[in-house]
Amino acid sequence: MAPATSSSSSTAKRLIRFSGSLRRTEAPRRPTPPPSPPPKKLKPMAEVMAKARHAVVERVDYSDASCQQCGSGDRADELLLCDKCDKGFHMKCLRPIVVRVPIGSWLCPKCSGRRRVRSFSQKKIIDFFRIQKCTDKKGKFASPQDARKRRRRSGSLVLQKKRRRLLPFVPTEDPAQRLKQMGSLATALTALHMEFSDDLSYMPGMVPRSANQAKFENGGMQVLSKEDTDTLEQCRAMCKKGEWAPLIVVFDSCEGYTVEADGQIKDMTFIAEYTGDVDYIKNREHDDCDSMMTLLLANDPSKSLVICPDKRGNIVRFINGINNHTLEGRKKQNCKCVRYSVNGECRVFLVATRDIAKGERLYYDYNGYEHEYPTHHFV
Repeated sequence: MAPATSSSSSTAKRLIRFSGSLRRTEAPRRPTPPPSPPPKKLKPMAEVMAKARHAVVERVDYSDASCQQCGSGDRADELLLCDKCDKGFHMKCLRPIVVRVPIGSWLCPKCSGRRRVRSFSQKKIIDFFRIQKCTDKKGKFASPQDARKRRRRSGSLVLQKKRRRLLPFVPTEDPAQRLKQMGSLATALTALHMEFSDDLSYMPGMVPRSANQAKFENGGMQVLSKEDTDTLEQCRAMCKKGEWAPLIVVFDSCEGYTVEADGQIKDMTFIAEYTGDVDYIKNREHDDCDSMMTLLLANDPSKSLVICPDKRGNIVRFINGINNHTLEGRKKQNCKCVRYSVNGECRVFLVATRDIAKGERLYYDYNGYEHEYPTHHFV
């Protein structure tokens, strides 16, 4: 009889022959369980409800609908119903005022949940506007008109007054104040989910740049003179360095975002160019963008163009219009939009029509070329 010790050791570890070789085998190991997934973080209910799709059960009768601000149910044609809470608001009672009935769904200020936009640091302002660094350290901003005046002092004054020229804007000399001005614009653009653009944008699927030709204008378009073109190029060069017209964007509870002069602006000063996406007017007939600007009125209406600053634009996007229906409203106008042919292309410039004092808000006539925009609600 074999010893018990030899049989017990052979059960733990054995030598077996497999394919002409010896291999040592062990007892099978249990498979390691997969690692447990990390615990899911639960989102607050407010965040879940803010992103959840909303649905309003339509009422059979809306005759008892009233404004949540003034409590009146009059002027039903001006009463907007929120697509989330189903409450009513008069267009004129809202802050900012809603000029015309929005196309598509509309949310009241409470349901829209607009959050406050944080302030911008100096580095983020420079990156936001893609400002170019400049090594030129001149203390004052000299204009080419000043140089020409010095050369022509002995000339006739009649020749100098024959035609009014565009003046370049004079930027604020304090760099810290210029950053504050740019920061106010960055805040306003971010609040409206817009990108900054100081040029006309030709996006795929809209209008090719070849369609923007001043020769298509019905009745012709005035051509920007050589001297005014030099002024335009000087202002564009200053803007690329972060030296803009002395303007600042402020928020008004009634008018929304608006623009104030942050320094003295003289009459006939070039303020800025109207920029945005270029599109055919026929494609924007049912658009509720409140800042579209006519770019080209062609003989063929299908070729007429507009500028749409709803996704891209600059500070002109926030300059408000006047109320054409009141004398007080017309008195507030201190600048105008003028269309020019520049190198054969249509461009729109904002120009001061009188001296503008520091702290004064900028206004122009939205119906400069057509009389279609409703301005009777403007303050």
